[in-house]
Amino acid sequence: MSSAKRILFVSVVLATFASLGLSAVTMSKDGRATAVIVVAPDASEPEQYAAQELAGFLGQITGGEFKVQDEQDKQAACIFVGPVAAQWGDAQFSTDGLGAEGTVIKTVGDDLILAGGRPRGTLYAVYTLLEDQLGCRWWSSTESTIPSKPTITVGDLDIRYVPPLEYRSPFWFDAFDGDWSARNRANGQSHRLEARHGGKHIYEGFVHTFYPLIPPDTYFAEHPEWFSEIKGKRTTEHAQLCLTNEEMRKELVKNLKERLRNNPAATIASVSQNDWHGNCQCEKCAAIEKEEGSPAGLMLRFVNAVAADIEQEFPNVALSTLAYQYTRKPPTITKPRPNVIVQLCSIECSFCKPLADERNKAFRDDIIGWSKISDRLYIWDYTTNFRHHIMPHPNLRVLGPNVKFFADHNVTGIFEQGAYTTNGAEMAELRAWVLAKLLWDPSRDGEALANEFIEGYYGPAAPDIKAYLKVTHDAVEASGDWLGCFEQHTARYLSFDTLARGWQHLKAAENVVMDDPELRIRLQVAEMPVMYAFIMRWKQMRQDAKTAGAEWPMPDSIKEAYDQFMAIAKEKNVSRLNEWQVGFGALDKALAENQ
Repeated sequence: MSSAKRILFVSVVLATFASLGLSAVTMSKDGRATAVIVVAPDASEPEQYAAQELAGFLGQITGGEFKVQDEQDKQAACIFVGPVAAQWGDAQFSTDGLGAEGTVIKTVGDDLILAGGRPRGTLYAVYTLLEDQLGCRWWSSTESTIPSKPTITVGDLDIRYVPPLEYRSPFWFDAFDGDWSARNRANGQSHRLEARHGGKHIYEGFVHTFYPLIPPDTYFAEHPEWFSEIKGKRTTEHAQLCLTNEEMRKELVKNLKERLRNNPAATIASVSQNDWHGNCQCEKCAAIEKEEGSPAGLMLRFVNAVAADIEQEFPNVALSTLAYQYTRKPPTITKPRPNVIVQLCSIECSFCKPLADERNKAFRDDIIGWSKISDRLYIWDYTTNFRHHIMPHPNLRVLGPNVKFFADHNVTGIFEQGAYTTNGAEMAELRAWVLAKLLWDPSRDGEALANEFIEGYYGPAAPDIKAYLKVTHDAVEASGDWLGCFEQHTARYLSFDTLARGWQHLKAAENVVMDDPELRIRLQVAEMPVMYAFIMRWKQMRQDAKTAGAEWPMPDSIKEAYDQFMAIAKEKNVSRLNEWQVGFGALDKALAENQ
C-alpha cells in the first residue's frame, strides 16, 4: 500500500470511530511515533520494565522511536502504563478485583491505558496488547515473529481479564527463560523470572519433602516410630512418615518454620509424600485411612495440622501436598484447610485420549471428587515421554481439552511437566508455547493454537509438518496403545509404515525451506524423533520394510543415520535422551547392536 493510500485508510478508520462515538489511538504513522508512553515516576519495577518493553517492541514494529516519560503530554496521544498513570487518563480507574495478575486494556479518547494488578498485571497487559492487537509472537527463547507495521491505529478497546489459574508452569527446558516466561505469562517456581518480570511463585521445598523435613539419617536411630511401619517393622526403605505421631509432627513443624524463615520470599511450602508408596500400616494410621476411605484422609489431617501450626507466623504461605499414587483418591470426611493446596497428579492416565474420555475414568472420578472439597486444587500433569524424550509422542490433540477440563473442575494451578532437562525433545517449543497460551486462557482451542505455532515457526513448511503430525496422531488412535508418560520405543503406533509415511512429509518440509538456514535447522530438529525411532529398532525396521516390499527411507547404514542424528543434536545442544541419564547411551547401544 502506498503512503498516500495508508494515510487515507487511517483517516477513514478514525472518521468511522468518531462517527460511532468510539475511541481510537494512533500510535504511529508511516514509521514515526505519534504517541508517548507515560509511566508514573513512583511506578513499580515491573511497571517501569513494562513501559520499556512496550517502547522497544513498538520501535521494532514501526521503525519509530517511542519516548517513555513520567508525565502526561497534552500535545500527543498517551499510552498510560501502570495503575497510577492510568488514573491520569481515567480518574475512575481502579485495580479492584484484578488480584496480582489481572489486566486492563482500555482506550480513553485518543489515549490508551495498559495497567493491571500488582506485581505482574501491567506487564501482562503490555504483552497482551503486543500479542493480540499487534501480532507479536514469542515462539521460543530465541525465535519470535515481530510484524512490520509502520502505521498503528488501535480501535476502541475495553478489556478487563483476570486469569482463572493462579499458578501456570509449562515445565519445558526452553520455557524456563525469564523473558519468554513473562511474555507468555508463565509464573511457576522453575521459570527464571526476576524482579523486573514481577517475580513468580516461590516454593519452600518443591515436592516429595517428607524426608528432607525429617531426614532418616538424623532421626531414625532414635525415633524409628516416626517412620512407616510396614509388615510389622519400622523402616525408611521406600517408606513414608507415621502421620499419627504427634512428636514427629512437632519436629517437622519446627524444621519447616526454620526453612521458611530462611526463605522469606516463599509463597508455597511443600509437605508431601516421598516419590513412592510405603505409607505407614501401624494400627492408628490404618484405622484413620479406613475411616476416610482413602490414605488421602490421613494425609490431609496431618497437613491441615501443620498448616494450622504455621499460619500465625506465615499467614501468606500456603501448604502444598500431593494427591498422588496411593493418595490420589479423595477422602470422605476431611477437607483441606483454606491455606492448603492439594496437587492432583495424572501420572497413570492415557495421554492420547482426553481426560474426560472413558479410558481415563478413574482419574476423572478423582478430580471431580477433589474439586468438590478443595478451594485451591492444583494439577501435576504430564506432557512428555520420560523414557524417550526424543521420540514421537502424539498427545497434541488432548492438550486443549485437558486444560479446559481442569479449569472446569475448580483447578486453580497447573504444572505441565515436560522435558525439563534438555533441548531438542519432540516438538518441545510447540508444546511449551501452546501450553502457555492455554494456561493463561483455558477457553482457547488447543488445535487452533498448535496450527498457529506451526505456521509461524515453520513458515512455508507448515502444511507438511501438519501432515506428519496427523500421521502419528492417527496412528496412536488406531493402535489402541495407552500412550503413558513412560512409553516404550516398541509401541505399536511406531510401526514402519507410520514412521516411513511421517518421514516423507518431514523430508518434503525440509525441501521447502532448503534455502533458509534458520528454518532448515528447525525442520531437521523436527526430523530427529523419527530418526531416533528407526535407529532404536534398526534391524526390525529393516525386516519390516523388506516384508512390505517398501523403499527404505533412512541411510543404508545405521552408522550414517546415527552420525546425522548426532550432528543435529549437537547443533541443537541436546544433552540427553530421557529424564534420568545425561548423554546418548541408548543410541550408542543401538548402534553397537545393529552394525
